Amino acid sequence: MIAAVLAAAAALGTYWAYTALSMGWRGFGLGPRIAGRPKRQKRRVDDWIAQAGLAGVDNRQFCAVVSLLGIVGGVVGFAVFGGLVVASTTAAFAASFPVAGYRVRRRTRRQRAQEAWPQMIEEIRVQTTSLGRSIPQALFNVGARGPIELRPAFASAQREWLLTTDMARTLRVLKDALADPTADMACETLLVAHELGGADLDRRLQELAEDRRRDVQGRKEARSRQAGARFARVFVLVVPLGMALAGMSIGNGRDAYRSAVGQIVVLLALALVIVCWVWAKRVMRLPEPQRVFDR
Repeated sequence: MIAAVLAAAAALGTYWAYTALSMGWRGFGLGPRIAGRPKRQKRRVDDWIAQAGLAGVDNRQFCAVVSLLGIVGGVVGFAVFGGLVVASTTAAFAASFPVAGYRVRRRTRRQRAQEAWPQMIEEIRVQTTSLGRSIPQALFNVGARGPIELRPAFASAQREWLLTTDMARTLRVLKDALADPTADMACETLLVAHELGGADLDRRLQELAEDRRRDVQGRKEARSRQAGARFARVFVLVVPLGMALAGMSIGNGRDAYRSAVGQIVVLLALALVIVCWVWAKRVMRLPEPQRVFDR
C-alpha cells in the first residue's frame, strides 16, 4: 500500500515537473490555468461586497467586531449552560451576527435599487429624448438625484468620464460599483446608443423600465405574502431561549444543564435551532436576478 502511494506521488510530481518545464503550466492542477479570466467564486465575492456597500470597511475592524461578539456569546453561553462545548457553539453563533447583519444590509440596498431603477430609467429616457440632453449628461443627472446608496457609484463614473471621456470605461466603473443586473442592462443599452446611435433608444428604455416595474411589483407581492412567515421565523430563536431561561430558574434546572447528558441535549437543541433558522431562510428566499453583462 505504501509503495503504491509513493509511486502515485512520484508519477504526479513527474507530471507537474514535465508540464512546468515543457509547456509552462503553473500550479498544482491537472491542466493549465485560464489566464485573464477571473474565477467565478471571486467574482461573486466582489459583487457581494459591492452590493453590501463594504468597499470602505477595514478587514481588521470587521475581524475585531466578530471576535468581540464571539467572546460575548461564549461568556453568555457559559453563564447560562455552564459548559465549554455549548459555550463554544453559542460563541460561533454570535460571531456570525455581523455577517448576517451585512446580508440584511445588502438585501435592503438591493431592494431600494430595484425599486429605484424603473424611475431612473424613465428619467434618462425623458432627458435624452424630450429634453435633448446627451446620454452621459442624462445618466449623471439622474444618478445624482437617485437613492443615496447609488450616488457614490455614479460620482465615480462621472469622474472617470471627466478624465477620459471614454463611455465604455465610464459605464464599466459604474457597473463594477453597483454590481446590479438592472444597472448592467441599462448601461449596455446606453452604451450601444452612445457608440452606434439609434432612433429606437426611447422605445428600448421604455420597455426596460416597464419590465423592471413588473419585476419589482412581483417581488413586493411575494414579500408581503411572506410577512407572517418571516415574523414567525423569529420565534425559532426567541421561544427556545425563553424556555432555556425558564428551565434554568426552576428547581435544579441549572445543575441539569451542567450535566453531561444536559450538555449533549442542549448542543443538539442549538444545532436544531440553527438548522431550522437556515432552512426557513432558504425556503423563503426569492430568486435573485443574475448578472449577464458583468464582464
